[in-house]
Amino acid sequence: MPRIDIRSIGLGYGTRRVLNGVDMSVRRGELVAVLGPSGSGKSTLLRIVAGLLKPDAGSVMIDGQALAGPRPDIALAFQDPCLLPWLSVEKNVAFGLGFKRQPLLSRSARRERVTAALDEVGLAHARHLAPSQLSGGMAQRAALARCLARQPNSLLLDEPFGALDEVTRADMQRLLVKVVRDTQAATLLVTHDIDEALLVSDRVVVLGNQGALILELPVRVPAPREAQVQALGALRVQILEALQDSMSRAPRPVHA
Repeated sequence: MPRIDIRSIGLGYGTRRVLNGVDMSVRRGELVAVLGPSGSGKSTLLRIVAGLLKPDAGSVMIDGQALAGPRPDIALAFQDPCLLPWLSVEKNVAFGLGFKRQPLLSRSARRERVTAALDEVGLAHARHLAPSQLSGGMAQRAALARCLARQPNSLLLDEPFGALDEVTRADMQRLLVKVVRDTQAATLLVTHDIDEALLVSDRVVVLGNQGALILELPVRVPAPREAQVQALGALRVQILEALQDSMSRAPRPVHA
């Protein structure tokens, strides 16, 4: 049974379809990257899986149960780390563990979770720092640690590395692969970067215009993937061809 099972999801606003019959699934410990042009519904799909937005067609099943709203075992991270500036890194990571939907934890249990999350992302040394003292990469690690402290079964990431420089981004990509391997969370990564998708994911799905799934591509490339230029290049061509075909089929705007 897939941990995340997306069944014929559709959503529209008036006559505009944002998502159109999307079917896909994510297994335990699998990282699936979602690509597509702007307006193809990538972030909307992520918010539906997070339980923050209700589709007008289809359903989402989490571990065999219909999703009816936000769940404590689903964590969502955005491009902006959204760290609270008046809290230390440690307290930012702990933020939310006492919320109503979260399991009731003792103070020592919370501290253990926070420590384990900081260790996982390599920020144990920075636990007492303020967000203003962090680099961009460290801030994203803190945001990821905040997700991990919840011990999620499903991890949803909306372009989390888009604002980082190339070197820091590569470090975060390697960290993400390690985190998914260590935690076995079913992971959906929305990205606009084809190379990033091919470097980190087990599978790539591509949404086209009108929010339809136009390609699902397994990435069976051995590590280190950075060295597999020819294999990655062939997959990149398939993705670009699918996107170009989708763009050519898109309805053209009518001008008066």
